[in-house]
Amino acid sequence: MPDTTQWGCLLNKLLVANRGEIAVRVIRTAREMGIATVAVYSDADQNALHVQLADEAYRLGPAAPAQSYLDVERLIECARKSGADAIHPGYGFLAENAAFARRVVQAGLIWIGPHADAIDAMGDKLRARRAMEAAGVPFVPGGTEPIVNVAEARAAAQQYGLPLALKAAGGGGGKGLKVARTLDEIESAFETARREAEAYFKNGTIYAERYLENPKHVELQLLADKHGSVVHVGERDCSLQRRHQKLWEEAPPQVSERVRETMREAGIRAAKAIGYDSAGTMECLVAGDTFYFLEMNTRIQVEHTVSEMISGLDLVREQIRVAAGEPLGFAQKDVIFRGFSIEARVNAEDPAQDFRPAPGTIVAYREPAGPGVRVDSAAYQGWTIPREYDSLVAKLIVWAPTRERAIARLRRAIDEYVILGVPTTLPLLRALCDQPAVADASYGTATLEAFAREWKPRPTWAPRSPQRGERRTAPRLGSLRRGSNSAGGNTVLSPMHGLIVELRVAEGDRVGEGQVVAVIEAMKMMNEIRAHRDGTVGDVMVAAGSSVESGSPLLSIG
Repeated sequence: MPDTTQWGCLLNKLLVANRGEIAVRVIRTAREMGIATVAVYSDADQNALHVQLADEAYRLGPAAPAQSYLDVERLIECARKSGADAIHPGYGFLAENAAFARRVVQAGLIWIGPHADAIDAMGDKLRARRAMEAAGVPFVPGGTEPIVNVAEARAAAQQYGLPLALKAAGGGGGKGLKVARTLDEIESAFETARREAEAYFKNGTIYAERYLENPKHVELQLLADKHGSVVHVGERDCSLQRRHQKLWEEAPPQVSERVRETMREAGIRAAKAIGYDSAGTMECLVAGDTFYFLEMNTRIQVEHTVSEMISGLDLVREQIRVAAGEPLGFAQKDVIFRGFSIEARVNAEDPAQDFRPAPGTIVAYREPAGPGVRVDSAAYQGWTIPREYDSLVAKLIVWAPTRERAIARLRRAIDEYVILGVPTTLPLLRALCDQPAVADASYGTATLEAFAREWKPRPTWAPRSPQRGERRTAPRLGSLRRGSNSAGGNTVLSPMHGLIVELRVAEGDRVGEGQVVAVIEAMKMMNEIRAHRDGTVGDVMVAAGSSVESGSPLLSIG
């Protein structure tokens, strides 16, 4: 691995404008570098681990992101009060917000990320597509202009074909992305994508592209400084996704050398073209020996860990060094890849209930350990997972000399991992370790959701110490029990706590089984509630904008 320990750092104190595991991750690296840290928190996070670990912490405001983690002026005020030199945005929230980057610099602080013009150029997906078009980099067939209404979305379906992806121009992470497989689904997909885009990114701009069926989602990690040096830190396969959000990532991916070489060349060329100067990721779709540019993320990625594990680099450390004006200090030939790494995202979701968000209190918690095992988390026993934020609880990362041993190590680590009090994705991740498509790396972006529909979860078991002479065996697969929106009769129930953002029906409307009747926002996800039967809508017990609990009656269908 490149040796960057010789380089000092010009920073004395760093404010982390984020929460959860990424805030903990940044705080840990800063501490190793001798940099004091400042945490910020909402009322929902006053007992969070990142608050406990930082040298000092400042309250932002109420739990709602708009009143806390998205409050630019309050963040700047906290930086000034604390005497911080710099701000690290983590990922999500304001990480790819060019206006925030400019405000940080205007306030005399160092922005830990690429310069604002690069965020503008690549953070907006439409601008990025136009830039790639000019650079001769292939991208997924689709438009380079916004889709402003349903009629234009239908026209795009006619032009590019179905299925059609409707995507937020200013977003990422699967938010503001909906797929229409038929013309009848266009309106719902467009409206939901626009609503999510506005809610998560304050930018409702939508564009359209052809949705490729089951390609591989492969991304290239890039690292650049302010002196013109650009290197890549290898590729990652992020194809195992649900709701267009990643659940399992691994490096290196099982792709052809042709794809690997052309993607690396294109990524470095694109970074140099915009004067990129931080860690960033070029995301692509791969079909056979062809790759298509998808988007560029101008921030640290959730899955940066697997690139770190095979390269030996600390990408957060490199972000901080570059932002302080230091040169990379190493060339491409110095970045040497060893072994295989897998990251499994542990989310507070119920995979057997269509990945229903499941906030709540963790009543028992034990992390796995041992050779080649890393856990990035902000969880602990007694921590209450807030309803207002992302469902990510932890990232379980393993490394081994071979891919087969990495999967075996992940299997063992999952078996050791104990989280009780809320459902998590751990049982599904454990099952993936034994799937043939995972074993031979033939999986694509459609593999996980198809598998999850047929998956039979194992029963939950509590941690305990076996009695002397007692033999314990792993629980076997049980019967699949998927949730219903019905109480067994005419009533449609809310499957989760959340906010009713839209009611699609009114009293007296005729509905068909499977028709969307309401949309609920929970843990930063838009969830469509569908009719469980044909019939006529009777009583409507809720209104748009109201908060509901899990199991609350929404409406009746007679």
